[in-house]
Amino acid sequence: MTNKKEIAIIGGAGHIGTPLGINLSKIGFKTILIDNNLKNIKLINNGKMPFFEIGSEKILKRLIKEKKLVATNMLQKVENCKTIIICIGTPINKNNHPELENFFLFFYNLKKYLKKNHHVIVRSSIFPGTIDKIKQIIGKNCNLISYCPERIAQGYSLVEQGKISQIVAGINEKSFIEAKKIFFKISGNILKAKIEEAELIKLFSNAYRYSHFSLSNLMYMMCEEKNLNFPKIRKLMVNGYDRNKSIPYSGFVSGPCLFKDTMQLSSYYKNSYKILENIRKINEGLPNFVFKNLNKKYDLKKKKIGVLGLTFKPESDDVRDSLPMKMVKLLKSKKIKVFCSDQYFKNKDTCSLRKLIKESDIIIIGTEHKIYKKIKFPKTKIVVDIGGYLEEN
Repeated sequence: MTNKKEIAIIGGAGHIGTPLGINLSKIGFKTILIDNNLKNIKLINNGKMPFFEIGSEKILKRLIKEKKLVATNMLQKVENCKTIIICIGTPINKNNHPELENFFLFFYNLKKYLKKNHHVIVRSSIFPGTIDKIKQIIGKNCNLISYCPERIAQGYSLVEQGKISQIVAGINEKSFIEAKKIFFKISGNILKAKIEEAELIKLFSNAYRYSHFSLSNLMYMMCEEKNLNFPKIRKLMVNGYDRNKSIPYSGFVSGPCLFKDTMQLSSYYKNSYKILENIRKINEGLPNFVFKNLNKKYDLKKKKIGVLGLTFKPESDDVRDSLPMKMVKLLKSKKIKVFCSDQYFKNKDTCSLRKLIKESDIIIIGTEHKIYKKIKFPKTKIVVDIGGYLEEN
């Protein structure tokens, strides 16, 4: 017998699953976070967040204490949960095509625990047609399948989920109604869509944002070729002219969704829209452009370079698909001495902020964490500030 008040989240110890679980537990559900990351499971059950998420840890501790939320690696726990939400990753391969073999394999493992009245809700970013494939795999075991793409900005889940609209698509009307009931309690603003519409909404949204960042980075490269300052030009473009307000700053912007979902979209259309590939080449090519530009001006073999900020975006501890990390890797491949530091991310290769500034001849601003704005860099240091972050008033 399934319990309508119990929800299982697969991938529940990750950046999407954990905040969603917290939000669902806050509104009255008992939430089971199921994951194979034993380290994160242990942290969560001890009331500690495994990654940076604004306003989460105090709430998590309370929910764990009240036994409204628990983390486990036991997939069979889904049996008693009416709703099963899927938040596992959907990577792309080295050729930038969706790598869904393991994703589909999971559903073959899941279906042996499913009953007809279970409701499987997919939250992951998926290649169009994926829900149809899932239906083929588990359809005889489960009558209710929905796709409700995640739309929050990582690190701001608890802030955003109650404010933004929720896209809800079901394979049938009952699936839609059941999913709507859950997400209405979080947001109150439900938008009904067909399955393929919802799949494309997610990919279109991320490709749209990625293209904007790419265009700003293209303008930055064009300005650098003419010894012009793009951050200054951008500032003049937007000042008193609202039509240009949406132009992003240039900089190392990528991450685990924007790049991947743009490539999923391109793959879905059999790479026939070359603009998507060009967007990727511009953005992912920024580290190489910065290296070549510096190499024209300086003998980099005789310089020590510091990359300050390594995460894929400010005020985050996530380095997945991070362009600053790609910058570090590129410099190391060129046999250049590299120092790297980050306010939120540390490993065996990182050093303190003080050491990076002291040892580096050239400092590249990788991620624009707020704290770095307060730094007074010695005049003897060459600072590469792609987005004009340090020049802002």
